[in-house]
Amino acid sequence: MTNPLYDMLIGGRADSPAPLLHLPGGQVLSYADMAARAARIAGMLSAEGLEKGDRLAMQCPKSPEALALYLACLQSGVIFLPLNTAYTPDEIGYFVGDAAPKIVVTDPSAEDALRPITEAAGALLLTLDAEEQGSFAARVAEAAPVTEVTPCTQEDLACFLYTSGTTGRSKGAMLTHGNLASNAETLTRTWRFTDADVLLHALPIFHAHGLFVACNVLMNAGGSMIWLPGFSTEAVLEALPRATSMMGVPTFYTRLLDAPAFDRDRAGHMRLFTSGSAPLLAETHDRFRERTGHAILERYGMTETGMNTSNPYDGDRRAGTVGFPLEGVEIRIMGEEGTPLPAGETGMIEVRGPNVFKGYWQMPEKTAEELRENGFFITGDLGRIDAEGYVTIVGREKDLIISGGYNVYPKEVEQLLDDLPGVRESAVIGVPHADFGEGVVAVLVAEGAGPDLDGIAEEVSGRLANYKRPKRYVLREALPRNTMGKVQKNVLREECAELFAPGAARQAGG
Repeated sequence: MTNPLYDMLIGGRADSPAPLLHLPGGQVLSYADMAARAARIAGMLSAEGLEKGDRLAMQCPKSPEALALYLACLQSGVIFLPLNTAYTPDEIGYFVGDAAPKIVVTDPSAEDALRPITEAAGALLLTLDAEEQGSFAARVAEAAPVTEVTPCTQEDLACFLYTSGTTGRSKGAMLTHGNLASNAETLTRTWRFTDADVLLHALPIFHAHGLFVACNVLMNAGGSMIWLPGFSTEAVLEALPRATSMMGVPTFYTRLLDAPAFDRDRAGHMRLFTSGSAPLLAETHDRFRERTGHAILERYGMTETGMNTSNPYDGDRRAGTVGFPLEGVEIRIMGEEGTPLPAGETGMIEVRGPNVFKGYWQMPEKTAEELRENGFFITGDLGRIDAEGYVTIVGREKDLIISGGYNVYPKEVEQLLDDLPGVRESAVIGVPHADFGEGVVAVLVAEGAGPDLDGIAEEVSGRLANYKRPKRYVLREALPRNTMGKVQKNVLREECAELFAPGAARQAGG
């Protein structure tokens, strides 16, 4: 094959009338339709002088044309840079300056704010809205289609994905055609996707979950997708009878469980529900199984690696775990001395396999820090592997709390708190403390009448060692989350930074 990833996703079905996207309103786009769209966009890219290895950034609403743009970049050997639609112009300015894309495609509403940024960078700014209108669409309409496919190897770069940057400058993870192709092929086999599958797709496509997991897997299998612009409970409930599978974030499932209409009759025919991008509470897992008869399949991945582990398709999908390493992927747990730890012990998760990225764009020192010479990537996630091989994520290394010289793993405390009456969910963080270095703080979201904080403190005191117990409890209406549902603990740490300052009010647990 001249271009393995493009051929795997669309090139091999460029003439196929089989459905690919089922759109709101009843329109259906076939594989042939999407290949034709990609060919016309590839013609526009060529007319604008883009060549293999050039970059294109996209920050625009989810649409079939946005998916076609991704495929056109693969066809042309152009490196695709999807950007979160919530990013501010200042953030976009950093990405444009770092990646130096030749074209930036954005929503018309952001055009005025981004114009000075793209002009300073020498990039062409085009617009594309949710209805597929804008200057991008106008240029594509005038372009002659290009059916030739630019030869690419497994080692050629396909995409940049930027990390969140909560602990410093965002890093551009360089993902190759081989990284994306190997992950899609492995997940297709692991999760048993075929051309008979219809995936309910309510995820954004600026993120690895919605694009490289959902779209790549379904297109590799030859299946189709019910293409929703975003998640709404009503739209998902309406579409479920026509679907066989769904990929979501935990928030999708908690919202569905809040809907009385979501029951076995609505979901019983489904083949598979998967969850990722943020931890799934064991309570959500259990409630979902009780309501629908389905065990949500949780898996673990990250920007730099795609998917690493998965609970089994056949077998026990254990709540609170992310299952086993995927075929061809190695996982090891490393101690502080740089030696592998035995089963059951908590340490740093390292990953090696064909899914692991090539490095960080223009950051050789950072690449060397996090990507070992033997190919293992230091994930920054803390976890353990039990005697049966199940992997459990304890938290991020930066979220580890060191209180009085002792390590406190937030997940352990959160699991206890989440099971207590009146607590819907929790987030445990460490904030500066004069005596202990860091004091443990529990941020709680109430359920029903809300928690009895004194009662919770008493319950925790009987079940956790003293150094693990929260010294403060803080109530919030909701936890701050990013667009993929991950709790933003850095925001909570900033908000609670003065809790232990002299004169700060004391609460239960302190």
